[in-house]
Amino acid sequence: MIGRPSIEGMDSSLFALSEEHVAIRRAVRELCDAKVAPFAAAVDEEARFPHEAAAALLAADFHAPHVPEEYGGAGADALATCLVIEEVARACVSSSLIPAVNKLGSLPVQLAGSEELKKHYLGALARGEGGFSYCLSEPEAGSDAGGMTTRAVREGDTWVLNGVKRWITNAGESEFYTVLAVTDPERRTRGISAFVVEKADAGVSFGAPERKLGIKGSPTREVYLDDVRIPADRMIGEEGQGFEIAMRTLDHTRVTIAAQAVGVAQGALDHALAYAQERQQFGRPIADNQGLQFLLADMGMKVEAARQMTYAAAGRSERGDADLTFFGAAAKCFASDVAMQVTVDAVQVLGGYGYTRDYPLERMMRDAKITQIYEGTNQVQRIVMARQLLAGVQSRI
Repeated sequence: MIGRPSIEGMDSSLFALSEEHVAIRRAVRELCDAKVAPFAAAVDEEARFPHEAAAALLAADFHAPHVPEEYGGAGADALATCLVIEEVARACVSSSLIPAVNKLGSLPVQLAGSEELKKHYLGALARGEGGFSYCLSEPEAGSDAGGMTTRAVREGDTWVLNGVKRWITNAGESEFYTVLAVTDPERRTRGISAFVVEKADAGVSFGAPERKLGIKGSPTREVYLDDVRIPADRMIGEEGQGFEIAMRTLDHTRVTIAAQAVGVAQGALDHALAYAQERQQFGRPIADNQGLQFLLADMGMKVEAARQMTYAAAGRSERGDADLTFFGAAAKCFASDVAMQVTVDAVQVLGGYGYTRDYPLERMMRDAKITQIYEGTNQVQRIVMARQLLAGVQSRI
């Protein structure tokens, strides 16, 4: 017979944020309310990079909080990094792609780069000398990333890269790029390697910004690599390890997309709650109507469920748990679906006003959509989760 566990001495803070994490959330929210949110509408309307947010985040050391202290960074853990991204996304999703993409682009270096690469590039990122983007997708290799054709050929002490990368977030703004390229075509995914390419390298150029539905303040461009010659020591990890490094990176960074989705959903819910209590119809606030209360309750329930799943995934990211792949995919998939539904429902709460640019809900709804698509579509996430379940890699605790 299994005995009941004793509750004596159990940690009463279980499933609660630490004081440090609460302080980080508060600091980022105050910063965003003052220096990010006021520019969000203009950034979207003008489809321009959020320079005000970038400057504010850099000044507060929130632009790349994940960089370890030993390389000059803030040394934030995975949960703290998610809190930063969540709070920035609550105010402006485009701006949240600054810390999110800086982690995505630089994490391969952090996971597998030489000590020299880490000191040089993570240090430069921490000092604000340039952002870091991630070049995986290509015109004919999106969900099938293993089908990429960008080539890297060894010539003495250098590698020469040729190819086109598509859907690259913050391309043209970032100074540094993790680029995945084929070094041995016969080995498929085992013949892919990772490199650091700099914006200033000869042969690097960029296409025109994509004309997008949302996140208009975060430029998305093609990156062209025309005989880009780089030193051999800019390879990340060993030759042929690139695809593995890329997939390991996504296991961690999908959690940050979940955080982004939670943030925009929370922002939409906050606006919907405020409006419902202010808007009068039939002589009383519309929040008094039970039908609307049920809608708001469902929105709040879904946001909190997504948040808890995201934080659980962040814990696994920090520890490097065996079930991170499942939790990263699950959190990203669930939270982004919630973000889409909650922002649509928030527009409905505001009625006709929600459909106008006088309120931020229509922007939030447009911005939320991308979280279901990038860093692996939610259909791909379900494939990932199913494979993990069938392999028995899932926590029961």
